[in-house]
Amino acid sequence: MAPRTAAALHILVKHKEQAEDIIKQLNNGGKFHMLAKKHSTCPSGKNGGDLGEFRQGQMVPQFDKACFTGEILVPQLVKTKFGWHVVKVLYRT
Repeated sequence: MAPRTAAALHILVKHKEQAEDIIKQLNNGGKFHMLAKKHSTCPSGKNGGDLGEFRQGQMVPQFDKACFTGEILVPQLVKTKFGWHVVKVLYRT
């Protein structure tokens, strides 16, 4: 059986309040790629937060769990050792 894969966008910030504010902006029609470019501390921010496709188990556990069990296309909050992520899963196989 082929390994499961997912594709996701994310915005990495230091503080939960900022991440929650970004989710509010997204829910009010904000554009994910614009917010990622503006706020994300991850190098992927300059690509609109695009992480591309990755295999299950490739990311840190909390992030991996969110990507493989969370809702698709719904921004969610994930805390990891890197900070607070706003994650939007595009699809998974």
